[in-house]
Parts: sequence; C-alpha cells; structure tokens
Amino acid sequence: MKKFNTFKTIQLVIFILLTGIGLYFVLTDKELYYLIANNSHIRLLCTLLWAICGISFFFIFLDFTFFSSFKKDYQELNYAVSSDPIAGIANRYSCDALIEKYLDRPLPNNIASVMFELTNLQEINQIHGHRAGNSIIRDFSGILQSAAINRAFVGRNGGNKFLAILENCDDQKLEAFLQQIESLTTKHNEDTSHFQIRFRYGTAYHEDASITNITSLVALSNKRISTSGGTDGIA
Repeated sequence: MKKFNTFKTIQLVIFILLTGIGLYFVLTDKELYYLIANNSHIRLLCTLLWAICGISFFFIFLDFTFFSSFKKDYQELNYAVSSDPIAGIANRYSCDALIEKYLDRPLPNNIASVMFELTNLQEINQIHGHRAGNSIIRDFSGILQSAAINRAFVGRNGGNKFLAILENCDDQKLEAFLQQIESLTTKHNEDTSHFQIRFRYGTAYHEDASITNITSLVALSNKRISTSGGTDGIA
C-alpha cells in the first residue's frame, strides 16, 4: 500500500513537471505559439494532447481518491480484526501476534507478563445479564488502557482473562503499573452507578532459568493468578 502511494505520487510529480515544461515552451517560443495559432492541424493536435493531459490528471486524482478510501477501509478492517469488539482493546489474535515476536528467541531479562482475571464476571452475567457483564469488561479494559500508556501492551485474552506484556520493564515500572490499575479500579468501584469490578492477577518477571521462552512466561503469570494481588474481597 505504501509502495502504491509512492508510485502514484512520483507519477503525479512527473506529469505536472512535463505539463509545466510543455506550457513553458508554448508560451515563451513565439514561433511555436504562432504556428499553433495559425495552423489548424497543429492546433487540433495540441488540443488532443491537452485533452489527454487533462484526462490523465483526472484519473490520477481518482487513483488518489480511491486509494484514500481503500486505506481507510483497510484500517477499519485491521482494527476489526485486531481489536476485541466488546472490550475495545487488542484481542486474542493481537496478543498472539505480540507473543510471536519472541518465539524462537532467547527471552529478554526485561520483559514481564501479567495475567488478569475478572472474578465476578460470571456472577454479574448470571444476575444482571450479559449486557452488564460486557459493561464491566469495557470498564476494566479502559482501566488497563489508561494504566498501560507508555508502559505496556494490554489485550483481552478471551473470556474473563486479560494479558499485559511490559517490555523494557523494571521492578518500579511493573509496580507502578499494578498500583495504578488497583487505584483506578478502587475509584471506579466507589461510583455506585457502575457495576463493581473484582479481579485477580498473576505476574511473571525475572524468573529462573527454567523459563526460557515467552509462552512459558505467560503461562506462569496465568498460573500465579490465584496467589497474587487484586481487588477480591474489597467492598
């Protein structure tokens, strides 16, 4: 798509340059101007050439218009494919795409994985219906997005699970990320007009030598959900 845009831009620049050069010769060469003005055959030929130039410019303009529309449609399609329709953040496909970056590569020391689990989603679905459940999925996704700015990738990993990957991470960055999520969740839960959010999380970071790849790191953070922090039991 980028190559097509570059090609069409070059084509338009060349077209404008050649048209400008042609006009320059017609307007500055008095003998040529006289021939065009007084010779009907040359005048007809020039008229045809200018008509071709005009039509060519029109179709190049149409190419740019269609390309712009196509690019917008492509971006919307890409967003639909890579984002969760309920959560509004990255979906399982996008999570897998990020994980694939690290497949068949040594696991960096500065990467952390956090798996979150909404613990009251099933209860809300049963009592208040799936619309209410979707509401807390969106609210919690918004909290994750806010906390993740300049810190982490976040996505919905399916169901009531959410994944965060922190690249170039250190202890302070991980702690600040988790503290902001808990703070934003507490603030959300203080508003009685919202359904309460209850979650747990598990982290994996700076592990022993047995964790050698990204999938093991993510699996470990998922395994640790039941033993790490969250907002379970907080009123």
